Amino acid sequence: MGLLQVGSQAPDFQVKDHTGNDVKLSDLRGKTIVLWFYPKADTPGWTAEGRGFRELISEYQQKNVQILGASFDTIDANAAFAKKFNFPFPLLCDTDRDIGMKYGACDSPTAGSAKRITYVIDPEGKISQVHGKVNAAEHPKELLATL
Repeated sequence: MGLLQVGSQAPDFQVKDHTGNDVKLSDLRGKTIVLWFYPKADTPGWTAEGRGFRELISEYQQKNVQILGASFDTIDANAAFAKKFNFPFPLLCDTDRDIGMKYGACDSPTAGSAKRITYVIDPEGKISQVHGKVNAAEHPKELLATL
């Protein structure tokens, strides 16, 4: 499956985050969502991107933005990643690749890791931005400027 198109409805999902809580996309209506897929917890590029989102979290929150990281890692792996870097946002544990398949972050339910993709979902649940290739270190700042 390819990337979702700007203007299309964001597929709903429900998944556990790194704290074991259920996160359902439709429950977040009214907020802008940044859904960023990263290949694996605690890898250098995605640590840099996560740190960027963490450092800018108050500016994102001022714009009514909820950041959601997503990988195919287990709750334990994502919990350790979040704790190590003090990430103040949910890391989604898409261990069955359901979100990855719906959002084009993988081509198979057996994929080893997610592709580097970021979506911005508007308060009504529509895709407003798609970023298929990003510079992990610069992306959080560049994305913030577009919101």
